[in-house]
Amino acid sequence: MDRPVSASHPATAAASTDRRRDAACRVPSPDPLSPADRYAELFEAVQAGRVFADGKTFVDCVPRGDPDAILAAYRQDRTAPGFDLSAFVHRHFVVQQAHASHYVSPPGQSLADHIDGLWPVLTRHPRAHPPRCSLLQLPEPYVVPGGRFAELYYWDSYFTMLGLAASGQAPLLHAMTDNFAYLIDTFGFVPNGTRSYYLSRSQPPVFALMAELCAQHGGPPAAHYLPQMLREHAWWMDGADMLAPGQAHRRAVRLADGTVLNRYWDDRDTPREESWREDHATAAAQHGRPAHAVWRDLRAAAESGWDFSARWLCDPADPAHASRRLCDIRTTALLPADLNALLCRLEATIARLCREGGDTARAEAFERRAHERGAAVRRLLWDAAAGAFFDYDWERTRLRSVLTAATVVPLFAGVADAAQARAVAATLRQRLLAPGGLGTSENESGEQWDRPNGWAPLQWMAIQGLRDYGEDDLAGEIAHRWLTTVGAVYERESKLVEKYALRPGAGAQGGDGGEYPLQDGFGWTNGVVRRLLADLPAHPAAGCRAAAGAPAQAPG
Repeated sequence: MDRPVSASHPATAAASTDRRRDAACRVPSPDPLSPADRYAELFEAVQAGRVFADGKTFVDCVPRGDPDAILAAYRQDRTAPGFDLSAFVHRHFVVQQAHASHYVSPPGQSLADHIDGLWPVLTRHPRAHPPRCSLLQLPEPYVVPGGRFAELYYWDSYFTMLGLAASGQAPLLHAMTDNFAYLIDTFGFVPNGTRSYYLSRSQPPVFALMAELCAQHGGPPAAHYLPQMLREHAWWMDGADMLAPGQAHRRAVRLADGTVLNRYWDDRDTPREESWREDHATAAAQHGRPAHAVWRDLRAAAESGWDFSARWLCDPADPAHASRRLCDIRTTALLPADLNALLCRLEATIARLCREGGDTARAEAFERRAHERGAAVRRLLWDAAAGAFFDYDWERTRLRSVLTAATVVPLFAGVADAAQARAVAATLRQRLLAPGGLGTSENESGEQWDRPNGWAPLQWMAIQGLRDYGEDDLAGEIAHRWLTTVGAVYERESKLVEKYALRPGAGAQGGDGGEYPLQDGFGWTNGVVRRLLADLPAHPAAGCRAAAGAPAQAPG
């Protein structure tokens, strides 16, 4: 567990509240419209016309003038002979550069020093926020993942913050926690990312974990953020109390026996604005299912953070519905093991903080919620024969059979019982442990959240979850293999990347698959690796050095 570097003090909490209130007063109100709504047919023309190779480029552009005036100019000019859409866009918008490489280590720089040098390069400051664009204003500095991801992301940031703590960047850790509290205060939840086109969905709920990490490293006590935890929980549970058995509303589902669990969802059922062309193509490949249903499930998978994976497709164990096509995605039909484990952890945290604060009635209510959800996860999402937690298909009333690394999250959240933890450890060792760390799934679907890729957040949750249940040998093996993989790529290429391919016999290499090229940077890889190096200072990866002949550092 994390150890505090200094004790929290009431004055710290008061200062945090004052700083957040004062900074929030200076933050301009966000544009209530996303780029698709703001630019209407101009948006569709740009995306359909492939003005930019990456659909995220246009929705991140900064308008040079008033957006309404730009749209009016487009409507007036588009019918003129020789109208050039690309020239029009570049005349009226500033294109934000997506850096292929943010930082190149000097030859011989250690892996830890490389990560420490990256933090200021990946840090963004509110005063640098451009006006009138899709970027949501924030009151405090924050760290972005890198590459095409030039905004703050929700669950990514918890894993990034682990590394900030290990690097001695406590003030930035505190500032980021305050930013997430501000987002909850402003929107009622934490958006997927700080862009207006992300305001219809969230990501795995880890704010309570951030608050605890912040407190452990000299920030305000976790109870300081209790109001935001309560508000986030209410957002996830919206409509749950009104559901009849077999009904669902937004993210809440009530099963036939009265059990309430949660699913991923998105409040919009249109193509993702940052992946408009891809989503149109995916829906066009589906026959007999409305496009809006496909788009909703694609968006819901984006809320999960696992975008995309065979995990969300039809179950290969079900011959009547087996499919490997992304257009058959069914995210909203599934009750995920990881989401419900994290919500159980949130409920238990709220209960503990309320009891410590003397709010006995609310403490008892959330203790009951956590107990009921935990029991449901252990009963409904557990397959004793397979020795793993799976997602539950509430529409077809059956447990899924697609094994993924999400099975570790009930251990990470403290929801599994001791026997289940032992069984999960055995299953991981037999079926998901790869030469370079913990594999994401057993399916080689071509999607990035499947074999052969390994991801930093899954390594961390597996390592911590296994350690918490006494499975130290396997936890240590995963940590060793992951650090060895990251270190080998760093020695060869002088960088860290978003994901890594864990192919037997192929050697360490960056991952592949998905909708966009492999991204350098990279926030959560930096965070998890930096924390593991602090925990395991004698690991050989600590001695890895940037490749000889690499140019001097050149931040992008």
